[in-house]
Amino acid sequence: MTILRKWFILALLLAAPLAQAERIKDLARIAGVRDNQLIGYGLVVGLDGTGDQTSQTPFTIQAIRSMLKQLGVVVPDNVNPQLKNVAAVMVQANLPPFAKPGQPIDVTVSSMGNAKSLRGGSLLMTPLKGADGNIYAIAQGNVVVGGLGVKTDDGSSISINVPSAGRIPQGATVEREVPTPFADGNQIRLVLNTADFTTATRMARAIDEAMGAGMAQAIDASTVAVAVPADASQRVTFVSMIENLGIDPGESAARVVVNSRTGTIVIGENVRVSPAAVTHGSLTVTISSDPLVSQPGPLSGGDTVVVPQQQIDVKEEKNRMFLFDPGVKLDDIVRAVNAVGAAPGDLVAILEALREAGALKAELVVI
Repeated sequence: MTILRKWFILALLLAAPLAQAERIKDLARIAGVRDNQLIGYGLVVGLDGTGDQTSQTPFTIQAIRSMLKQLGVVVPDNVNPQLKNVAAVMVQANLPPFAKPGQPIDVTVSSMGNAKSLRGGSLLMTPLKGADGNIYAIAQGNVVVGGLGVKTDDGSSISINVPSAGRIPQGATVEREVPTPFADGNQIRLVLNTADFTTATRMARAIDEAMGAGMAQAIDASTVAVAVPADASQRVTFVSMIENLGIDPGESAARVVVNSRTGTIVIGENVRVSPAAVTHGSLTVTISSDPLVSQPGPLSGGDTVVVPQQQIDVKEEKNRMFLFDPGVKLDDIVRAVNAVGAAPGDLVAILEALREAGALKAELVVI
């Protein structure tokens, strides 16, 4: 207990001046302590005529026959049930680390047939399996659908979000615990969320200063190995103190990220531009149609003729040029581009041109 009290006091003294720093728990995670994906196949019942068209989804009929047989109801082979209130679904869940039997977790339910909506349905008891094939949870409950779908007899329809998928909050109960390597060995490994040699070095140094020299070692840009007590209770307390230590992470790499679908552009703080002159202009071509109607005179026997008449107007804006001084920063780039009235799409073109010219000192990522 004396050693733990000493660790705790040192941690408080060293964390006090780093109030503005980031905690280790926000920068890294313990290797092996992670979520596990679960999946299962089930049936949603109680739909208002929006279920699978069983004539086109034979797997739904097979699942219904199998379920009824387990419940003691035998459907004759020559009977083909036509059910509109049932939908075959896939059920997904994330099993968090250290989850114990009896703990509830959220599940996501998604139609795998041609069901139009899962609104108002209830998921029947569905086993959820892990990658090893073992059952780790059982799901059941009412499906909450955030989407809306309405269709009329004449074929008109309106859809908001996706009504063929929904969630069941705390809809599954954990049946089996997943073992973790947290209690194994005499050390743990902290894995950085973003690999960075500077951050890994500072993290190892901060742990050594708080807990004693030689306690931590930076293995690579994303891994820091830390020696931990052998006793389980002491190990939990030790890790609790480590994850609350504050450090100053290394500066992120200079990067510009462009989302081509939404037009969103994010420019990192460390983006710099070498001396460069940029000319920005546009050419607008407008084609207008003004048909001319030729009307014959009275009793002339002629026909009314529509004569097409089109006009083409070309307007060229004045070229706008601006100059980037050496080493300009983010706010200088944005201010210069906004000054000439460039749209987000124009900004992407300018950044790509700067990269091709070797003036953009950053990585340009288009997603």
